[in-house]
Amino acid sequence: MSYLPYTLTDPIGRRATLGLIVLQVDETLEHDFRRLFAAPDIALYVSRIPSGAELTPDTIAQMALDLPAAARLLPPAAQFDAVGYGCTSGTTLIGAARVAELVRGACTARNVADPLTAAIAAMHQLGLRKIAIVSPYIDSVSVPIRYAFEAAGISVPHSASFGEEIEAHVARIDPASIRSAALEVGRSSQVEAVFLSCTNLRTLDILDDLEAELGKPVLSSNQVLAWQLAQMSGELRLAARPGRLLKV
Repeated sequence: MSYLPYTLTDPIGRRATLGLIVLQVDETLEHDFRRLFAAPDIALYVSRIPSGAELTPDTIAQMALDLPAAARLLPPAAQFDAVGYGCTSGTTLIGAARVAELVRGACTARNVADPLTAAIAAMHQLGLRKIAIVSPYIDSVSVPIRYAFEAAGISVPHSASFGEEIEAHVARIDPASIRSAALEVGRSSQVEAVFLSCTNLRTLDILDDLEAELGKPVLSSNQVLAWQLAQMSGELRLAARPGRLLKV
């Protein structure tokens, strides 16, 4: 066999190289990010982290142990502008600082993003201090998210949940049901915005309609995580910009 000459090029991500750690059972986040980060000069590499069929405090605790191994499965030669961990509840219970530490210890990432930190930053960016939350999960997973916002100076006068534990069901909750829940809590004069919590909920296509009907910002886990990754990587322009946050 003869050897032929070749040349090397720059990495695919000439504008940005992003990593994303997605729960094994999540069927929505990666699909949404392929839509949002569609530019050919933005490289998006995805790893999966083992996660139980049900999201509970116990399965989240196990994810903290598995997070370094998931981060190490991202391409080792890549120099990541930012890596996102795609679990709002997981970040809440593990802790954002611990998530960042675990990811940075296992791959080369200049920045680490997560939906909880991103949501708080987005709310501060929009000047929001009173929100309603819609979550798919049981109280042991949903309630700590409310406490995390309150600890960041954002009050939560109203919250609602679908009371679901099984992730395969969460991924299939009809966007019409999510929309109805958001309208129910968002119409209150006590709240300035609505946050749709969970990366496995199908929210991107209902954000603009909800904002038009409520006259208030409506944020979602996948939207704010994409926004934070874009900000961390040089204010990237997303291929789609659902919701007021991505239009400012």
